[in-house]
Amino acid sequence: MIRETSAASKIFDLILIILLVAISLLCILPIWYTLMVSLSQKSAAAAGIVSVWPIGFNLNSYMQIMKDAVFFNSFWVSIQRVVLGASLSFVVTVFMAYPLSKSTKEFRLRNVLMWILVFMMLFSGGLIPLYQTVKAYGLIDSVWVLVLSGGLPMFNVILVLNFFRNLPKELEESAFVDGAGPWYTLIKLIIPLSVPVLATVTLFSIVSHWNEFFSGLVFMTKPDNYPLQTYIQQMVVQMDLTTINNDPETLKRLNELSNQTLNAAKIFIAMIPILVIYPFLQRFFVHGITLGSVKE
Repeated sequence: MIRETSAASKIFDLILIILLVAISLLCILPIWYTLMVSLSQKSAAAAGIVSVWPIGFNLNSYMQIMKDAVFFNSFWVSIQRVVLGASLSFVVTVFMAYPLSKSTKEFRLRNVLMWILVFMMLFSGGLIPLYQTVKAYGLIDSVWVLVLSGGLPMFNVILVLNFFRNLPKELEESAFVDGAGPWYTLIKLIIPLSVPVLATVTLFSIVSHWNEFFSGLVFMTKPDNYPLQTYIQQMVVQMDLTTINNDPETLKRLNELSNQTLNAAKIFIAMIPILVIYPFLQRFFVHGITLGSVKE
């Protein structure tokens, strides 16, 4: 009986491993395909015959990107947006989640404020009032409009406050007995114990700010102020055609380039920062989102 159970367990583990490998390949293949298209020739990309390996391997698309000042300016705008936006969201989320994690005996208006915030999460004032408000504050064409428009992620607040409520109350009570105040308790006790959920919501904020493009279309009037994803969405290949007759090399590069290969190169470069950051925060993800998704 024990041997049969052990054999069944091994078979189940094998099936599970095969399933997980298949899912991993499904996640990796689109990224790999984008890279292969960016390294292929114009004709192969246009014909759609690029698959696992590049056809007519070349780096022309990446060489063209190196000369695109607007692309790197948009990249820098997105970096500023992620750093400022994730930092602001972290501070606002923690400072809002901590009092909301208390009971109504400790914070009488807790339920009222919670219902107001949930209502604001479900319903908005509309795009036109938002644009008028942003314009009135003089934030058009400013990186701060990209940061402040998503400064209070209510879903993240709910995750964090539920995580705070799952922490043992005895720890906070002991800190108060020892003379610690609310600020000291939050910074020195609660936050260090909440690294999993804080890493999870930080990852959410980073990905959200990096991938969002619509705000750039609405609030930016100059292409130089576009974040990277807005730039990619509005992608236009700009080449100096006046030099073609005088420079045969430029004509050769123009013939080898296509929108598909160049766009694929830009999309792949845009994915690199998230691909680099994600592994460092992934180990906190499951633990943080699981403990922060109950009780409320």
